[in-house]
Amino acid sequence: MSDNNINTKDFIIGTLIGGIVGAAAALLSAPKSGKELRSDLNQQAGVVKDKTSQFRESAVERSTDFANRAKEKSSTIYKQVSDQSNNLVSKIKDRNLESEENEALHTQADADVENFQQDLNDHFSEEEPASMENPTKP
Repeated sequence: MSDNNINTKDFIIGTLIGGIVGAAAALLSAPKSGKELRSDLNQQAGVVKDKTSQFRESAVERSTDFANRAKEKSSTIYKQVSDQSNNLVSKIKDRNLESEENEALHTQADADVENFQQDLNDHFSEEEPASMENPTKP
């Protein structure tokens, strides 16, 4: 794309220079009086000035359009990357929280199991002597 823009630019510059040289050669080789020649030169200079002004305006318009599109694209890309990175950070935080919650639940479950086993042991150890003393009592 860059080579295409350079070739187009070179072509336009070559056309302008060729047009100026051709117009000057035609004016200078034509059999006219000095006054007519100066008038024609002024007229051609005006035409060249108008064309270069149009070329400049077109170039400014295109460069402004290109700059706006580049800003728009970069803004869109920035937003997408920002959103994706925020989503990734959020997922990582969620997984860390889940991991911490799972660890806490696991620790609590272990403690509950140990407490339950201790309660069972305490309960059965208290009942054994009573049942041993009166084996005939229902």
